[in-house]
Amino acid sequence: MTSLLAGKITVVTGASSGIGRAIALGFASEGAVVALADITAEPIEGGPSTLELITGAGGTAFYQRTDVGSWQDVDALVGSVVARHGRLDVMVNNAATYSGTALLETEPAQWDEVLRVNLHGLFNGCKRAIAQMISQEPRSEVRGRVINLGSQHGIVCCPGDAPYGVSKAGAIYLTRQIAVDYAKDLIVCNSISPGKILTGAPGLAVDPDRLELARRRTPWPRLGRPEDVANAAVFLASDRATYITGSNLVVDGGWLAG
Repeated sequence: MTSLLAGKITVVTGASSGIGRAIALGFASEGAVVALADITAEPIEGGPSTLELITGAGGTAFYQRTDVGSWQDVDALVGSVVARHGRLDVMVNNAATYSGTALLETEPAQWDEVLRVNLHGLFNGCKRAIAQMISQEPRSEVRGRVINLGSQHGIVCCPGDAPYGVSKAGAIYLTRQIAVDYAKDLIVCNSISPGKILTGAPGLAVDPDRLELARRRTPWPRLGRPEDVANAAVFLASDRATYITGSNLVVDGGWLAG
């Protein structure tokens, strides 16, 4: 059986933990070369690093410390990938943070940091990746694919976390803009918007009231797993995803349909 991403050169930001970790592992299992970008190699979940898991299974990856809010870091990351492998086929902009604060409780510094990582970081990743991709020869009708992580809370409001919701709405909008502006250059850009995903992150992510709300709101009889989002990312990164650009693929167990 042919691997869906055999030989594709990919970058996943926020790859050390959670959804990013699952995407990186999913890409590697399908034959991709994966550049793992994060501010730390240590997974929040504990255990072996993403790099150790990939290389231990016979995959190809490397880790580069990257603060996505820094243009210099993102520029260096993509530069390293191209120096090693000659091109960049797939860029996954996943790295994100949150403040867990409503508007009146949000300090300016919190607002700035969430948007610096979630939106400015996504801008950096998209801009640097597409600049590289445009210079490449097409493969299977495509010069490069960009996958941005949105959220269901970029579509409906995010109770008690205004900065996060605004940043994810911006991610979905920027995805559409890029898809339209660069289709003629054979650049594909889509987003994935997860619902409630159990990632192992502490704090707000496991707040009992929020978990109970998610269980009540989600029609599917379980909450999401990082692998659910990774499966969607593998599809969008593959050559099976044809004539699909500017789309926002919701992975939420039916939450928004209810």
